[in-house]
Amino acid sequence: MSRKKRTFSPDFKTKLVLELLSGEKTIAQIASKYEITAKSLITWKKKFLENASMAFDVGKATQSFKEEIADLKKENDALAKKLGKTTIEKDWAVGKLKSLDSSTKRNLVESKQAKTAISLTRQCKIMEINRSNMYYQPRPISEKDLMIMNRIDEVYTDISSTYGYRFMHQQLLEDGFSIGKNKVLKLMNKIGVQAIFPKKRKLTSIKNHEHKIYPYLLKKREIKQPNQVWSGDITYLRVQGGFMYLAAIIDWHSRAILAWKLSNTMDTALVTDVLKEAIDLHGKPKIFNTDQGSQYTSKEHTKILKAHKIEISMNGKGRSIDNIAIERFFRTLKYDDIYINDYSNIKELRTGIDRFMDFYNFNRFHSALDYKKPMDVYRKGRLKVA
Repeated sequence: MSRKKRTFSPDFKTKLVLELLSGEKTIAQIASKYEITAKSLITWKKKFLENASMAFDVGKATQSFKEEIADLKKENDALAKKLGKTTIEKDWAVGKLKSLDSSTKRNLVESKQAKTAISLTRQCKIMEINRSNMYYQPRPISEKDLMIMNRIDEVYTDISSTYGYRFMHQQLLEDGFSIGKNKVLKLMNKIGVQAIFPKKRKLTSIKNHEHKIYPYLLKKREIKQPNQVWSGDITYLRVQGGFMYLAAIIDWHSRAILAWKLSNTMDTALVTDVLKEAIDLHGKPKIFNTDQGSQYTSKEHTKILKAHKIEISMNGKGRSIDNIAIERFFRTLKYDDIYINDYSNIKELRTGIDRFMDFYNFNRFHSALDYKKPMDVYRKGRLKVA
């Protein structure tokens, strides 16, 4: 018996997106609570933010719909003329599709369902395959997987940041976990962990091949003053019962953290919000360096940099070491605060990070700065430039 596909009302989607934006629960907790996939939540959030401006310009939105209706009326006449020809072509194509083996049919539906205007039910009917085979049954992150993800983060931070998934697999086996190499690779990708040394790139923040990749501009470059080079990155932070993502921006010269944001999703909005805040508070850098993750190569993020005439630099393929300044900061944060406090909820985690950021910037001596404090170095450097 096939499973009935669930549908969700706009009000329901809005409710969940607002709960997600509040940042008081992890995406895993919300997905589990309402029995939906984390992917659906991320998609709804993206669509919500893309259309948020319409709430303040209803007239423009209404006019847009009127123009669209007029265009559709014009197209309707043209489409009617093509209907006869289309029907013949459709019958021919359907006949060809029905002759394919079941595995090929299933792959075709999976690869097209996100882009086609034809519903999954209709696709399956055309292909003559069982619709129930196409549904993914969402499951919340298990306690075991969460324990393993936390241990991977600890190993990467405390033992060796050069471990790829094979070495990480061996370490986990030694720690007593029963897990395969492919599962280790999957979990490392989920939390954004990659080995820091040149090698074939297997583990990274997810790369989008349609986005432009910019060259690395910091090789042999001498960094003499604040706002010459900033770096941005995202890291995984554990909290009891789930996890969050932290995006931050660091000034290379002073090692000061200029902006940060905690989120339950690792999406483009996370990095663009942090970038906008840093620019609003501290001006702009000459160069902004990141990894090649899709969040940083996205049009939304690069558009902000171009608008402010900031040079875009990206790590070499498989070289997190090119962004070592912020990688080391994340290690300090986890080693000196996150692992020690083991925060019980997101509110405590956010308060703890805020407290640590203040301590790190204004009170902590930094060995790379001849034991000066990051924000002191940043502010004095800004005054010299002025």
